[in-house]
Amino acid sequence: MTTETAPHDGPYVHGYSATEARRLDDQANTLADLLHAGTAYPPGSRVLEAGCGVGAQTVHLLAASPGARLTAADISADSLARAQARVAAHAPAAEVVWHHGDLHELPFPDGTFDHVFVCFVLEHLADPAAGLAALRRVLRPGGTITVIEGDHGSAFFHPDSPAARAAVGHLVRLQADAGGDSLIGRRLHPLLTAAGFSDVTVRPRTVYADASRPSLVEGFTRRTFVAMVESVREDALSAGLTTPAAFDEGVTALHRTADPGGTFHYTFFKAVAVKR
Repeated sequence: MTTETAPHDGPYVHGYSATEARRLDDQANTLADLLHAGTAYPPGSRVLEAGCGVGAQTVHLLAASPGARLTAADISADSLARAQARVAAHAPAAEVVWHHGDLHELPFPDGTFDHVFVCFVLEHLADPAAGLAALRRVLRPGGTITVIEGDHGSAFFHPDSPAARAAVGHLVRLQADAGGDSLIGRRLHPLLTAAGFSDVTVRPRTVYADASRPSLVEGFTRRTFVAMVESVREDALSAGLTTPAAFDEGVTALHRTADPGGTFHYTFFKAVAVKR
C-alpha cells in the first residue's frame, strides 16, 4: 500500500497525487501501533528503510528508535521530497540520510546496514525475490530484515456485496497487470526463505473495525481501504474491467461497511528474518 517501484517494474497503481499522499498518512497513523509494535532499533544501529515513499512510515520508525542512524531510500524524487518535509515537520532533530534510487541497485557496500525495514513495497515489484536479494546484500551477517505487506484477499466485510468484492477484485487485477501482487502477504515466508534469509517468522496483524472502534472505521475502512479502491476507478474503466455504474455500486457498498451496523476485516503480515 505504499510507493517503491523500480524502472523495470510496473507503475505505482495508486498514483502519486496529493490525495494519495494523504491516504498513506492516514493509513500509517491509524495503523502505527498495530504495524510498528515490536520494531525498535538500538541507538547507533544502521537502519535502511527501503521504499520510504512519502515518509508516512519513516516518522514512526524515528519515534520508535531514537538514536538509530536511518537511511531512507525511494525511487520517486517527488515522494522523497515529501518524506523529507514530513520528517522535518514531525521530527526536526532527526538525522536521516536520504537516497534517491532503485532498491535493486543500491550504491552501498555489502553489509552496510544492521537492519532493513520494508513496508508495502514488495507488492509493487515484478520480482520481489530479486528485491529481497538486493536488500540482503547490503545487510550485515546477523542483521535483520522486517517486511510488512497487506493481502487484499483477506478483506471481508458486512454487509457483504458481490459488487463490493468485484471492485476490490479490479484493484487486485490492475496491480497484477502492472507487475505487482496485492495478495503478497501470504507469500512472505517462502519469498524470504528463497532469498536466503534464515529464522523467518511471519505474524498476522489483523484490523477489525465496527461501530465500537470509530477511529478505525474512519481511519482505515473509509480513508485507507475504500479510498484506495476509489483511486483506481478511471484505470479500471480504461482497462475495460467494469462499467461506471458497476464500479460506483461497488464503492457505495464498501462505504456501507463503515456505516452503523457495518464491519470490516483486513489482515497485514509482518515478517522478521535474519541474514546468516
